[in-house]
Amino acid sequence: MNSSFTPEKVEKLADLLMIGLTEEEKQMVFDEFEVIDANINKLNDIENLKNVEPMTHALDDFKCVLREDVAEESIPLDELLENCDDTEDGQVSVPKVVG
Repeated sequence: MNSSFTPEKVEKLADLLMIGLTEEEKQMVFDEFEVIDANINKLNDIENLKNVEPMTHALDDFKCVLREDVAEESIPLDELLENCDDTEDGQVSVPKVVG
């Protein structure tokens, strides 16, 4: 198999995503990606694949019908903010979660 996916790449990606993986989990992720890579590579065996026209929908006769865009009255902001634990200047205040 000619995959660029390596156990080291799994570890690097886990670090970038800030998720701690055990050695067993890293191996499981690597093994899964080998299977995925093998299945994707099966596409290379399809003859004349480059000659297939791109599709936008599974049905050839699909027509996208958009509804009329009508502005309607919405719930007043003050009434919506009553449901929030903490607000500030007409906005929901949430705790800082990054950096």
